Amino acid sequence: MIVLGLTGSIGMGKSTTAKMFADEGAVIWDADAAVHRLYGPGGAAVAPLAQAFPGVVVDDAVDRVRLAEALGRDETAFQRLEAIVHPLVATDRAQALTAAQAQGARLAVVDIPLLFETGGDAAVDAVAVVTAEPEVQAQRVLSRPGMTRERFDAIASRQTPDAEKRARADFLIDTGRGLEAARDQVRRIVGTVLSPSWTPPRGALSFGADPRH
Repeated sequence: MIVLGLTGSIGMGKSTTAKMFADEGAVIWDADAAVHRLYGPGGAAVAPLAQAFPGVVVDDAVDRVRLAEALGRDETAFQRLEAIVHPLVATDRAQALTAAQAQGARLAVVDIPLLFETGGDAAVDAVAVVTAEPEVQAQRVLSRPGMTRERFDAIASRQTPDAEKRARADFLIDTGRGLEAARDQVRRIVGTVLSPSWTPPRGALSFGADPRH
């Protein structure tokens, strides 16, 4: 089974692109969805986060607003959060990939916003980066309800710049040229990675080998 890492900065169209891969038959594992499961009622992250950040758990689930308030702009708090959540996310991903492989899936796409930031690119066969022009990105993000330029800049500051992501990518998907153009790019990537003659440029480690991811 080929494991393709999918990443991209905020507003680049990564979620839409992930659905396009699903339409082509790929199994999708979504890091954000995994975090939602872990934060939900009875989730594996609830108890450790309640201990690390008192007051953030309500009705046996992590309250994201309270968690954001607890984190504030404290880098050490973010590091404590990541030390708790990243290993749990890694376990969730490893279980999902193992199940997909057991079911005979040929292609699994791991949708990870902070793929490069966490070193997760070392655990996939290749990386596809979703990109668009800066003007398109800003327009998309600032049109979201409740989004401000300050918040946009704060989120972007924690992400690897788009130019660096593109430079480190094995495949690029430009979503700024419309949905059909993006879909064509996705189809070409799927055809390439499933070709018997294709050699993975990275070579996935065992699933979840690095507990940080």
